[in-house]
Amino acid sequence: MNPDIFQGMIQATHPTGLIATAFGSLLGLTVGMIPGMTISAGIIIVLPLTFVLEPAISISLLLGLYAGGMMGGSFSAILLNIPGTPSASATAMDGHPMARRGEAGRALGTAIIASFTGGLFSFICLYFIAPSLAELALQFRAPDLFGLVFFGLTIICSFATKSIIKGLLSGLIGLIIVTIGQDPIMGNPRFTFGDPDLLSGIHFLTAMIGLFAIPQLMDNLLEIVKRKTSYRAESGFGNILPTLTDLKSIRLPTAIGAFIGTFIGILPGAGGPIAAFISYDYAKKSCKNADSFGKGAVEGIAAPEAANNAVTGGALIPMMTLGIPGDPITAILIGALLVHGLAPGPLLFMEQGDFAYTIIFSFFWANIFTLIVALSSLRLLVKVLATPKSILMPTIALLCVIGSYALRNSFFDVYIMFFFGLLGISMQWLQIPVVPLLLALVLGKQLEEHLRVSLTASKGDFTVFFTSPFSLFFLCLSVVSILWPFISARRKKITAAAVN
Repeated sequence: MNPDIFQGMIQATHPTGLIATAFGSLLGLTVGMIPGMTISAGIIIVLPLTFVLEPAISISLLLGLYAGGMMGGSFSAILLNIPGTPSASATAMDGHPMARRGEAGRALGTAIIASFTGGLFSFICLYFIAPSLAELALQFRAPDLFGLVFFGLTIICSFATKSIIKGLLSGLIGLIIVTIGQDPIMGNPRFTFGDPDLLSGIHFLTAMIGLFAIPQLMDNLLEIVKRKTSYRAESGFGNILPTLTDLKSIRLPTAIGAFIGTFIGILPGAGGPIAAFISYDYAKKSCKNADSFGKGAVEGIAAPEAANNAVTGGALIPMMTLGIPGDPITAILIGALLVHGLAPGPLLFMEQGDFAYTIIFSFFWANIFTLIVALSSLRLLVKVLATPKSILMPTIALLCVIGSYALRNSFFDVYIMFFFGLLGISMQWLQIPVVPLLLALVLGKQLEEHLRVSLTASKGDFTVFFTSPFSLFFLCLSVVSILWPFISARRKKITAAAVN
């Protein structure tokens, strides 16, 4: 065995490092559950503590928080229909309906197992094929990244099953909102109306809290008023671990999520939300019971959860081998390593090979402890559903306000959160889907940046998007994604006509 690998394994399994990993996992699960809190914020809060710790212990703590935070976001998404992290937005679409019908334990158990599987798969990729995958990702230029993001945006059509027009309108609203703030290339203010608070744009998390939390709070308030009593949410629990039938059902969606999440995690700036939504979309297309998606299908939980946890290992690949952060969290991790005099990149494996493998094996233990902590504390966490909503909802509202304010220490973000809450209520009343708007908010800024950079470099030549094989590949997939709902609807009509 390579001595660096052996030494890294020893350092990662040191009792102090394991304790740090377990504590980080618990902290990550807690931070991930709280609406408005982010994994980045949790790591930033803990970061000063790591300055006085040994590098191996520091990275164990931070990786535990990273893995735990990704899984924790699904807990509040399933229990309360309020995603704790942006990546858990797709999980809420099937997770919360299951919780509402008394299958919270089954939904959470599926999320935990799928998350662990996705994280473990990304660890294997990180260990075996990191240099090759990182080299491939490095070849992606701005046109290729534009093709990828545009492909992610076309999934809007798949989420607008009732009305394509309403779905596209929702996505268009999101793209318009994204343009508020400073021009990403020139830095000129756009649509700020002279208000300096709008110069930094609309924070995605502020919008997400408003779109998901406020309509949910209003619905529960109306239920309490109608019943004239404190309404208790469904608290059916059942088995935590998925049954053999469920495990068979989620095999393919979990594999799809693990592959897509790891690959997209490698691409700098792509992130967990796009991986979760693309995985959800393709799991829906590949499953026989596609009609059950959005109504409480375990496959609709497994795919995005496997994807967002696979992103963690994928994002570590370019960070470790090239020194390029795969997402904002790995950018913070790079800063943490630099504080200890360790520069991520190709030289890390050459000069500090033992520590490089310490990071890899610490990530493995982060996934193991996240699984153990989540399963052991799940029954306590699910009791949130049994809390009277007359008590729970004001608490959630307060956390949403605190979370919105804490993002940038500005009451302006709290007002923005309430504005998006009203927008979410209006869209619910008009039966306009919220997910396309959410997807546009996630991807809109990246889409514009890659488009502008590509056109600037090519001097306005649009053929640059068709001459690159990667970009052409993603654009072809985009065409398939756009046409699929129409093809599917036509097939259903033909089948119905044949039956009649």
